[in-house]
Amino acid sequence: MKNRPELSSWHISTQLSMLGRSPAQQYGFVNPPVYRGSTVIYPTCDAIRNKQAPFSYGTAGTPTIQSLENAWTALCNAAGTVLAPSGLGALALALFSVTRSGDHLLVTDSVYRPTRNFCHTLLARYGVSITFYDPLIGEEIDGLIRENTRAILLECPGSQSFEVQDIGAIVAVAQRRGISTIIDNTWATPLFCQVHALGIDLSVEAGTKYPGGHSDLLMGMVSANERHWPALRQTYDALAMLPGAEDCFLVLRGLRTMHLRVKEAESRGLEMAAWLQGQPEISRVLHPAMPDCPGHINWCRYFTGSTGLFSVVLDSRFTRQDVDNMLNNMKIFSMGFSWGGFESLIIPFDCTEYRTATTWRPGGLTLRIQIGLEDMADLKNDLVAGLARLRGE
Repeated sequence: MKNRPELSSWHISTQLSMLGRSPAQQYGFVNPPVYRGSTVIYPTCDAIRNKQAPFSYGTAGTPTIQSLENAWTALCNAAGTVLAPSGLGALALALFSVTRSGDHLLVTDSVYRPTRNFCHTLLARYGVSITFYDPLIGEEIDGLIRENTRAILLECPGSQSFEVQDIGAIVAVAQRRGISTIIDNTWATPLFCQVHALGIDLSVEAGTKYPGGHSDLLMGMVSANERHWPALRQTYDALAMLPGAEDCFLVLRGLRTMHLRVKEAESRGLEMAAWLQGQPEISRVLHPAMPDCPGHINWCRYFTGSTGLFSVVLDSRFTRQDVDNMLNNMKIFSMGFSWGGFESLIIPFDCTEYRTATTWRPGGLTLRIQIGLEDMADLKNDLVAGLARLRGE
C-alpha cells in the first residue's frame, strides 16, 4: 500500500488521518481490514518457486502489517520500518541488526532497565561487550570508543531519571568514527523529535505507549535510514518476530488521534509538573521541559514538545513507609509500569542498584508520574490527599 506523495506537504494531524490506509484498495472502507493468516496460496508452480506474490507467507508480513509499517516510515521520515511484539523486542531487533560477536557497544546508563538486562544477558552471551556511559557525556563519548565499538545506544530522555542527552554531539562523534547510532525515542515520539533528521541510524519506539494509547496492546517499531534498512529488514526476516494483526490494526487506529492525545498529554504534564514544583513535599521535578531537569538545554535544542511522563524527587525527610502510605490509598492514580494510555499512573523507583557509570543520588525518594485524561482538578485533589498521607496526616 503506497502512501500519497502529497502527504509530506500537509500538517501532522492531516498526515496521521491518512497514513497507512487506501480506501480505493479497500472497497471504499475508511480503514484497512485485519488480515490474519499464515499460508499464502500461489496460482502456479512458477509463482510458488519464485515467490511471485506481494506476501509469501504470514511471517513475511500481511497487508495489515504493511499498512502500519508504511505509516510509521512516513511519520519518521525513514527508509523503512519493521514491527515487533513489544518495545523490548524492537530494541532487540535494532541491536541484533548492528552487532556481531566481538563487537563493543556503548549504552547510556539511563537506559530502560529491561534493555540493560538484554545487553547483560543475551548480547553478552553472543560475545558483545558492553560499556555504560554517563547520559550527559556529550562529545566526550569519543574517549570511550574502542577499535571494535560498533554502535551507541541512546535513550532520550532517560528512563525514570529523565536526563536529556546531547543527541547532536553524540551523533557527530559516531559519524566521524563510523559507528551506528540507535535511540529509544518512545517518550517524545516522532511528533516531538525527528531523530533521523538529527542523524540517528535506527529509532526504536514502544507502540505500546502513545501510538496505541489505550493500554490494551504491546507493540514495538524500529525505523531505519537508507544505510541501515537492509540489515534491519534482514534481521527481522531471519527472526520472524512480528506482532499480531489485531495489534497492528489498533495501533493504526491509535495513530488517527495520536497528535491530539500527545498534545493534550504535553499540556497536562506541564501543568501538573509546575503545580507539583510548588508543593513543599517536592524538592525537585524531573521534566525535560523544565530548567531543573538534567540536560534541559538539550531538550531545547532537539525537541519541539514534551509529553505526559515525568518524575519528582521528594523532600529528604520522607521515608519509604511514608511513600507507601501515600501510594497505597490513591483513588485515581494507579500503580503500573507502563504509560502513554488514558489513565494516570504513579510508581516509586530507585535507580541506585543498577547504575554503573553514574551514581544515582537525587536527594530524596523518587516517583514517576504519568498524567492521563482524567479531570485535572480531580487528579490534583488525589495528589493533595496523597501528600497529606505522605506527611502522616
